[in-house]
Amino acid sequence: MTERSVVHSTFVIERVYPVAPAKVYFALSDAEAKKRWFFDPDNPMPSRHEMDFRVGGKEVNAGCPSDGQMHFYNAVYQDIVPNRRIVYSYELLFGEIRVSVSLATIELISEGSGTRLILTEQGAFFDGIDTPATREHGTGELLDALGTALRPAN
Repeated sequence: MTERSVVHSTFVIERVYPVAPAKVYFALSDAEAKKRWFFDPDNPMPSRHEMDFRVGGKEVNAGCPSDGQMHFYNAVYQDIVPNRRIVYSYELLFGEIRVSVSLATIELISEGSGTRLILTEQGAFFDGIDTPATREHGTGELLDALGTALRPAN
């Protein structure tokens, strides 16, 4: 039998973007806008992306990165305050194996002409398949990709 374990972790990531909170919120809440930055760089073309952005709505992102097995991100929006806060819970699966379940909160705070984004994630990571450090790193990369998507076109 496989050894079972769970690691609980909380991390906080902050980014400052040079656009108003409404623009950051749009990039987080609009399905087409989110597709431009919310993806695995090893698998930039997910096989499935669905987004129903409302309290109780679901988001699914599935793809097969370089490790060869399907990865599934299944989220449910728990709380939404336009241009201010998004709270969602999500599970991450590698194939049929659930590797984690998390609660994430994104806060958008007006800062001058820009926005401070604060993401807090509280996760339960199962059986050593994924780690809090790996998730924090990957989430940081996604927020960097969001920053790139928010840059004005020249």
